Amino acid sequence: MFTGLIEEVGSFVAVRASDGGTQLQIAAPRIAKEIRSGDSIVVNGCCLTLSSQHNDLLIFDLLEETIARTNLRMLRRDAQVNLERALSAEGRFGGHFVQGHIDCTSRIFAFQESRGDHRLEVELPTEFAHYVVNKGSIAINGISLTIAEVLPKSFIVWIIPYTKRHTNLDHAQVGDLLNLEFDILAKYVERMLSRYTPKPNH
Repeated sequence: MFTGLIEEVGSFVAVRASDGGTQLQIAAPRIAKEIRSGDSIVVNGCCLTLSSQHNDLLIFDLLEETIARTNLRMLRRDAQVNLERALSAEGRFGGHFVQGHIDCTSRIFAFQESRGDHRLEVELPTEFAHYVVNKGSIAINGISLTIAEVLPKSFIVWIIPYTKRHTNLDHAQVGDLLNLEFDILAKYVERMLSRYTPKPNH
């Protein structure tokens, strides 16, 4: 379980394919000092298991599903990625419950400054629109954010200066793909209600 509070912005080094699979390499000087192989880390909101590390270099094995479903496939050398370690039992909880399971990627429609804050408008895929509500939670590239407005084909979140400076949204541009994870509570409610919804008689 994660909180959506980013601990470090790491740097993408490489994706290497071999007969054994595909490996993602990330440079993360701060987190590298405090983790070990087998630990779970979210990278741009995607939960990955640390396979090995060499000094500041973190190495993860990638599944084909992960490559296909997330924006990790779009990374280029020195691109910035948001990192967060799993929540410890004694840790303070902030943000919201984030699983690290990416539902989809969506493009930035607009990203504009307004009185020091930034208005971020993100494409809203039709199949996930029912998970998005005003004042609800969403994880964008692993960042816990609150939805400010829902439009027919997009939604709005506001980014405060601290969040922009301390995440990879500091370099985000219109057209970039973002990883989205919708609120797990909404998914549970949908699942429970589906059990008690009368089925039509044929």
